Amino acid sequence: MKNTNYSWVFILLLLIVAAVVGIFFPSGFGGSDDPNIVPGDVAWMLTATALVLLMTPGLAFFYGGMIQPKNILSTMLQSFIAMGVISVIWVIFGFSLAFGDSIGPEGYGLFGNPWTFFMFKGVTGATDANLSPTVPLALFAMFQLKFAIITPALITGSFAGRVRFRAYMMFMVLFTIFIYAPLAHWTWHPNGFLRNWGVLDFAGGTVVHMSAGFAALAGALFLGKRKDFGKEFKPANIPFVLLGAGMLWFGWFGFNAGSALGANSTAALALMNTNTASAAAMLAYLFYDMAKGKKPSGMGAAIGLVVGLVAITPAAGFVNVGASIFIGVVAAIVSNYAIELRSKARLDDTLDVFPAHGMGGIVGMILTAVFAEGVGLIYGEVTTFLYHLLALVIVGVFTFGGSYLMYKVTNWIVPLRVSAHSEKIGLDISQHNESYDFEYKSNESEE
Repeated sequence: MKNTNYSWVFILLLLIVAAVVGIFFPSGFGGSDDPNIVPGDVAWMLTATALVLLMTPGLAFFYGGMIQPKNILSTMLQSFIAMGVISVIWVIFGFSLAFGDSIGPEGYGLFGNPWTFFMFKGVTGATDANLSPTVPLALFAMFQLKFAIITPALITGSFAGRVRFRAYMMFMVLFTIFIYAPLAHWTWHPNGFLRNWGVLDFAGGTVVHMSAGFAALAGALFLGKRKDFGKEFKPANIPFVLLGAGMLWFGWFGFNAGSALGANSTAALALMNTNTASAAAMLAYLFYDMAKGKKPSGMGAAIGLVVGLVAITPAAGFVNVGASIFIGVVAAIVSNYAIELRSKARLDDTLDVFPAHGMGGIVGMILTAVFAEGVGLIYGEVTTFLYHLLALVIVGVFTFGGSYLMYKVTNWIVPLRVSAHSEKIGLDISQHNESYDFEYKSNESEE
């Protein structure tokens, strides 16, 4: 075949093998007669699952609008491709690694048995007493999939404009297997050790945003600076940024309120806190900018509201609405200051993933332990707060160190960074032979 790329042939063959293997694992779906199913909970979780998936295209617009025009399509595609890659991995063994039978001592589970739900064996329309007591296990699995999808997509902002597409896909798979799935097991599985320590993460402040933030920091360090680092550039499309932020805010109601796993008062509390914290953070971010002499900007409003969403995520179902305002305001100011410090440093985290998502997640995690009803520091309980600090260290070291190792492994197999020429002409052309302005040469493709 003309111009055959055998690495892609091999990947295609792997997908075909997975498809064939899947034939021999019929699910025997059933479950319609399960008396534990609550129809209202099912309806809400179906809705929440769809809302969370919408966040990934929202993130694509959010990041795509921030980058240079020559990289806008490649940046957006890095989010979109996660919906394909992680969906297939999740069905084959990803869900098992995160929520399968726990491997590890009682109360100290490390990861799930990859064979428990291999090819979604046993993931049916029936409930599961431990994971999904009132909704089908299949629905719970699909809801959790959307969290697994957006986490590697969040990381891409740190190395936007300089990563090879196929290497990114390989890193995404390794990150999901060795970083995301174990962390989800520690935090959300009944036998996970962080959960049994009393570490609170209602909807993914630790599992999603802190892990993505530290992985982004590792990625920025590993790949190094862009060739034009330090040269100021205008974002490609600020209306895209605002559109993406709006889609994220809308989808985040499913992200947080859906984590109640039912149509109940906890879901209502999470929704209320999510909206309030985001609104407070948007205002605080803008006011902080204005206090420094800047003009209020669409970029500032978008970044601020997203930081507020990140920070309230671990606390959404555990705190009152007053605390959500405090969390949003503090997170916005901390992230704004962290972005300012990053801009003066030599670290090239292109779209400030760590200052926004990493720091937002850290602030949210700590303040959850301060304000969580009944067990927070303000209620005189110290244990939860201390365990959260310990978890912060463990998660930070694990996700940063583990991600850095995954970058090295990926780079050993497929070079992560594109050539200087490819970076100069932009990834849209060099990696995908496409262009935002439709003016490109078909012979410029690197691959």
